[in-house]
Amino acid sequence: MDLNRLPDDHKTDKARHAEAEFHASIVDEVRRAVDRDAVVVVGMAQNPVVKKARQGLEEAGIAFAYLEYGSYLSKWKERLAIKLWSGWPTFPQVFVRGTLIGGNHEMRQMLADGSFRELLDAE
Repeated sequence: MDLNRLPDDHKTDKARHAEAEFHASIVDEVRRAVDRDAVVVVGMAQNPVVKKARQGLEEAGIAFAYLEYGSYLSKWKERLAIKLWSGWPTFPQVFVRGTLIGGNHEMRQMLADGSFRELLDAE
């Protein structure tokens, strides 16, 4: 049960359709990368936390795909569509084997306790 989202039965058909179509091509691009690549980082330019997440993966020797959508001054609607799709409110968004693990903080915790590698190595 998702307590933080308005249930679909409290939305009109038109509202559900508008939500599903909101920058659908961007969401599809992210979905394809998450399905295809073992590790995906979705971020934005100029965000220091996104940069830290990428550096953390590089330092750990983990290959990843990186998708960047705008900066603080551009592509905010595209990033909003990604947030609506994933349910995660901030960037970066880190996916491992198709699973959203969270952002930089959660990723670093998982790297430290070994659970990141466990998830990555699980098939």
